[in-house]
Amino acid sequence: MTSIHPRTRIAVFIGLLLGILGMTAHAQSSVTLYGILDTGLLYTSRTLDPVTGQNAGHQFSFISGGFGPSLFGLRGTEDLGGGVQAIFALESGIDMANGGFNDSNGNLFGRQAWVGVAGGFGTVKAGLQYSPFALSIIGTDPRNTSSFGSGVPLYIGNVFVTGVFNPNAISYTSPTIAGFQGSALFALGGTPGNFQAGRQYSASLDYHAGPFAVSAAMYSGNAGGTATTTPIPSTVEFSGRTIGASYQAGDLTVKVNYVNYKVAGSFDNRVYGAGASYFVTPATNVNAGVWYTSDGNDTSNHSLMAAAGLTYNLSKATLLYGQVGFVNNHGKMDTGLSLHGALFGVQGSTVGADVGIRHTF
Repeated sequence: MTSIHPRTRIAVFIGLLLGILGMTAHAQSSVTLYGILDTGLLYTSRTLDPVTGQNAGHQFSFISGGFGPSLFGLRGTEDLGGGVQAIFALESGIDMANGGFNDSNGNLFGRQAWVGVAGGFGTVKAGLQYSPFALSIIGTDPRNTSSFGSGVPLYIGNVFVTGVFNPNAISYTSPTIAGFQGSALFALGGTPGNFQAGRQYSASLDYHAGPFAVSAAMYSGNAGGTATTTPIPSTVEFSGRTIGASYQAGDLTVKVNYVNYKVAGSFDNRVYGAGASYFVTPATNVNAGVWYTSDGNDTSNHSLMAAAGLTYNLSKATLLYGQVGFVNNHGKMDTGLSLHGALFGVQGSTVGADVGIRHTF
C-alpha cells in the first residue's frame, strides 16, 4: 500500500473540509470563511543574537504579520429556537512568508477551535479559546494590538502565548446588565492523576457607558499538562492582572492600561501604557503609544518603548500601513519592537520601522 505524507493528508483534509462547509454555507447560510493576509518589511537598527545575547547589528527583513496576524478561519451558527444558537469557530494562523503556521500555538487550528451555545443567558464555549485576561488587554491596548510597537510584543515576550490560546478550556460570558459584563474561563491540564498540572483560570469584568469603557481581568496558570506538546509554549506558569480604560470622542480614541506579568521563579514585570488613535479622514488613521516596563523584583531592569503608526484604507478590505518605533532597555530587560523579527531586544536603544499591506476577506 502506498503511504501518504502527513502534509499531504493535511492538505486533503483542509480541501475536503472547506468543500463540505462551503456546501453547508450555501444551503444554510450559517458558515462563514474569513481571513486576514498581512505582509511587510521590517527594519531595526539593532538585533539580538540569540546565542551570545549581544547586538548582531541592524536588519532588514520580510515578515508576515507586520500590523496584525495573518489567519483564516471558519465560524458558524445554528438557530436552535427560543433565542438560542449553537456556535463554533475554527481559526488557524498563517505564515505568509512560507505558507506554514504562525500567530498561533503552532497547530493547524491553533488560534481557536471551540463549540458552544449562546442566548439570553449569555455564552458558553468549550475548546481552544482566548482567555478573558487576553481579551481585556486586547480591548484596552493603546495601539490596538498592532504586532509592532504595542502591548503584543510585550505580552508574547513575557509569557509567549500562555493565556492567549487556552486549550481544554470552558468559558462563560454573561449578558450585559446595566453596562456590566463578566466572563470566566477554566482550563483543565489534561494530565491523569495531576489535577494542577497545566490548570488555568481567568476572569474579567467590563463596564461600558457611552463613549467610556473600563476593563479589569486576572489570570492564573500552572506549568505542565497536555498543552506542553504544542509547538509554541502555552503553559508558562504565571499570574497576571490588568486594568485599562478607553474614551472615544468623535474620531479620537484614547486608551490607558496597566498589566502585571508575574512569572514563577522569575520576573515580576509591571507594564504601564497609554496612547491615542485619530481618524484624520475616514480612510486615514494616525496613532501613537508609549509603554514603560519595570521588574518588581529588581527595578534596575526596566524599559521604555514608544511607537507611532499611519494606516490608509485603499478600500474596505485593503489597507497600507507604516510604523516607527523606539525602545530603550536597561539592566536585564529585553523588550523588543516587533512580534515578528524583533520579539526580544538588546541593551541600550534600538529604533525600527515597518511598512506593509493588509487584506481582509
